[in-house]
Amino acid sequence: MRVQCSPALLGTTHFPSGAGERLRVLAVTRIFPNRVEPLSCPFQRRQLAALARLAEVEVLGVVPWVPGASLLGERARVGKLCRVPAEDTIDGLPVVHPRAPYLPLAGPWLSGVNGPLYLAGLVPHLAALRRRFDVVLGAFLFPDAWAAQHLARALGLPYAVKAHGTDVNVIARWPSVRALVQGTLRRAGVVIGVSRPMLGALEELGAPRDRVTLVPNGVDRALFQPRSRDEAREALGLDPRSKMLVYVGRLEAAKGLHELCDALVSLEARAPGRFTIALVGDGSLRKTLEEKRDAGLPLLVAGGRPAEEVARFLAASDALVLPSFHEGTPNVVLEALAAGRPVVATRVGGIPDVVAHERTGLLVPPRDAPALAAAIERATSHAWDEDELTRAAPPGWDRSAEALLAALVRARAVYA
Repeated sequence: MRVQCSPALLGTTHFPSGAGERLRVLAVTRIFPNRVEPLSCPFQRRQLAALARLAEVEVLGVVPWVPGASLLGERARVGKLCRVPAEDTIDGLPVVHPRAPYLPLAGPWLSGVNGPLYLAGLVPHLAALRRRFDVVLGAFLFPDAWAAQHLARALGLPYAVKAHGTDVNVIARWPSVRALVQGTLRRAGVVIGVSRPMLGALEELGAPRDRVTLVPNGVDRALFQPRSRDEAREALGLDPRSKMLVYVGRLEAAKGLHELCDALVSLEARAPGRFTIALVGDGSLRKTLEEKRDAGLPLLVAGGRPAEEVARFLAASDALVLPSFHEGTPNVVLEALAAGRPVVATRVGGIPDVVAHERTGLLVPPRDAPALAAAIERATSHAWDEDELTRAAPPGWDRSAEALLAALVRARAVYA
């Protein structure tokens, strides 16, 4: 599928900032929190908030929309998102929330149309954005970064692409999307990945090797640090005697939650009452998981929780479990290590880049419930070196923001 930018969106190159002035960054992404979904994508909010201490940052936090969305009310996500204000301030960041139409359930063969639709949601904001920025950052390969490149062209600016995980490992491989992503990567001033395996995947998709750069995520080290397990369990009202695993993330099938439940069934059959799994997050499987809990499976379905409570759940745990089919470098893995807790996870994406098998956790193949059950048993009976776990976690978000700023300066220099 070939899509061209409208001639009305063409602009001329413009770099207004002089030497010594702060870089002015326009971030374009759907993966950003808002008033309706305040817990969404906390890593993106923290990194951009840290970047704003070094540069001028404004966010186009794009909201999906379909005709008649307001009529759906609370019955559908797109209806709930109608309550998101047009403008907001989040963690000190000025945020504009454009409405971008999209084709629901487009899948691998039709999702390509969502690029132009996303761009159509940005066009009404074009005049207000002119001559205010030095570089555009598109976070998430498609449709976000694809649309960001055309917005950058309209504004006469260079652009950078930041990839995260599912966008590289799944969406970019779809037949209707792959060529669009390849073009976006080839023309970017810089292409940012969060793990070394992701950098290789981006090169395979068409990113020039000399423009691919690593910007690891950070961790709030003041919040995620070793704490008393007993005190955390008491605060949460949890059994101090059970072996508790914590999962943090979306409650979706692709996160391996069916396999996790199968593993828990086998563990429960061998050692009734010994293991509990706390599920922190929300998603389409929540009702199914609550039904399994009500049927006797030792699950705690906690729902979405703010970062402070996520930190408490990690402190209360014996290990983090993350059995996803695909991932980038999940921030909860970094947070668990910073909290001094081992990680039981699948060997996918950037996870092996941060979890050393048998040193800071255990890695298993995806979709393998028996291997997952065995790893859970082993992880909860092993004496882990807490100091080694915490050393494996990255520094704080300020260091991550410094690396991101350097990448954006580099993107600007490519077109200077």
